[in-house]
Amino acid sequence: MAKLFGLSGVTDFCPGAPIYTNHKESSLFLSLGSHVDVYFPPRKRSHISAPYVFCGETFEQKKQPSIEVLPDECLFEIFRRLPGAQERCASACVSKRWLSLVSNIRRHEIHSNKETQSSKGEAIVIGNEVKYEVEDQEVEGDGYLTRSLEGKKATDVRLAAIAVGTASRGGLGKLLIRGSNSIRKVTDVGLRAISRGCPSLRVLSLWNLSSVGDEGLFEIAKGCQMLEKLDLCHCPAITDKALLAIAKSCPNLMDLTIESCPNIGNEGLQAVGKCCPNLKSISIRDCPLVGDQGIAGLLSSATFVLTKVKLQGLNISDVSLAVIGHYGKAVTDLILIGLPNVTERGFWVLGNGQGLQKLKSFAVTSCQGVTDIGLEAIGKGCPNMKQFSLRKCAFLSDNGLVSFAKASMSLESLQLEECHRITQIGFFGTLLTCGSKLKALSLANCFGIKDQSLGMPQLSSCKSLRSLTIRNCPGFGDASLNVLSKMCPQLQHVELSGLQGITDAGLLPLIENSDAGLVKVNVSGCMNLTDKVVSSMTELHGWTLKVLNLDGCRKISDASLVAIADNCGLLSDLDVSKCAITDFGILTLAGCNQLNLQILSISGCAYVSDKSLPAFSKMGQTLLGLNLQHCNAISSGTIDFLVEQLWRCDILS
Repeated sequence: MAKLFGLSGVTDFCPGAPIYTNHKESSLFLSLGSHVDVYFPPRKRSHISAPYVFCGETFEQKKQPSIEVLPDECLFEIFRRLPGAQERCASACVSKRWLSLVSNIRRHEIHSNKETQSSKGEAIVIGNEVKYEVEDQEVEGDGYLTRSLEGKKATDVRLAAIAVGTASRGGLGKLLIRGSNSIRKVTDVGLRAISRGCPSLRVLSLWNLSSVGDEGLFEIAKGCQMLEKLDLCHCPAITDKALLAIAKSCPNLMDLTIESCPNIGNEGLQAVGKCCPNLKSISIRDCPLVGDQGIAGLLSSATFVLTKVKLQGLNISDVSLAVIGHYGKAVTDLILIGLPNVTERGFWVLGNGQGLQKLKSFAVTSCQGVTDIGLEAIGKGCPNMKQFSLRKCAFLSDNGLVSFAKASMSLESLQLEECHRITQIGFFGTLLTCGSKLKALSLANCFGIKDQSLGMPQLSSCKSLRSLTIRNCPGFGDASLNVLSKMCPQLQHVELSGLQGITDAGLLPLIENSDAGLVKVNVSGCMNLTDKVVSSMTELHGWTLKVLNLDGCRKISDASLVAIADNCGLLSDLDVSKCAITDFGILTLAGCNQLNLQILSISGCAYVSDKSLPAFSKMGQTLLGLNLQHCNAISSGTIDFLVEQLWRCDILS
């Protein structure tokens, strides 16, 4: 052993003293680190891989010191004194323990004597120059730094990493958590890390998080007092206590959504109404504990601020609608869906409350309380309403619809869906009544429409109507279209989908009498239309037509594609799926230089084959979307070639 170290004897080794008596030779020593107890000359190669100490005539291995033996309190003090956010972020990468400690440092606990921040980014010294590192921030249109966790990625560890990592990027502004890891679920611990590391958080969305409870929201309320939007969906462990804490600590809250939270009720909503003076939007769905008291407390406190209200699947009664009708002085958008306990009286009081003077958009779905009397009261009590939508209202009849149309002073858009008591009389009566202001009318799945000749010799025109949608109303046919062609000469957007009773004789007058120029036409599912309709449409409106949907029109052939190629220079979206077109029609489209299609769908066209490959390649110069699904005559090799060649185009096959 003595030879190994070049020692003459025991007396030459003095623990705690230099090996060489000449202190000038100390420069020959190579430091192996602050934890090494014995030093060797640089010309000697050490064969010992761990620190040793000399005891008597033998060497014994000494346990290597480690920073991991320090308690959490000491590590915490070290981490909070690191000079910058990037250093703390790097430390958090060492282990989960370090990540947990770093993520629990609050902003005000950071020792900032040596830390200088810049709005440009993290400062870096290179030589004598100071440069700024520009971080690649993930932002949305509102300018927030955004992070989203879904499914297996949603864990407490990832939340802690987000809390630490976003600190050097100006702070997290928006966090969305969808679902949770089945093994390592998101819990209150993860939200605590967010609350301490992300004080600038403005938007928080929690979906399907059964393991997050009140404690997590308590932490958010403490640390994220700039919160402006909160979305809670399927969070069964969150109660009124958490909502109360948010309301008291987050006065800037403007948007609140609560869905399928069975333990949130009236107390939480009342607290939000009292403590959040900036609340502008509220959406409550499928919360069994929410009743009239909660809605009343919320609306009465936010009378002059709340603009958007959505209530769905709640056990509220006519009282809530009376409160909305009286206190909703700032409400511009109102949505009511599936309110079984609201009766005709509730809607009557809603309209007669005289509080909805600013209401512009109103949608009602699956509310049995909507009757003729209530609808007329709404028309009178909402003079500025421009958009109205009724879905699945079984007790509304023609009389109520026409009375509503007469009372509505500003109605521009009307949508009716699954209102089966509405007939031709109510439909055309509405057009006659709103002839000077109605711009869009939609009728969908209304089985009460029967195609009968009404015998109206002198009909006043509805010159304001620009958009007409008739979808899946089997009784709507040629007779109804003939009446429309006389009443609506300014149509530009026409959708007549799923109307198998329509033929060329019904649609041609509408096309010929349209003076404004058709821009979007959808006649999908109208199986009895032929090339004659398309030829007339392209000749009269080819200079304005941009979108044409002929999906399922089986009598449409290559002749229609020839007419389109000759006349439609502005057409950008064409759907001829399940039509009788062939390779010749596709080649015709490709050969037209004035045509600049961006979207082409030929799904289910059995007569289009590999021969159309050159045509597709040529059209690929402008195409952004190509649908080749169920085209059995096109081989997989052709599709593979197109996918490779048309790399800018999204190809469905």
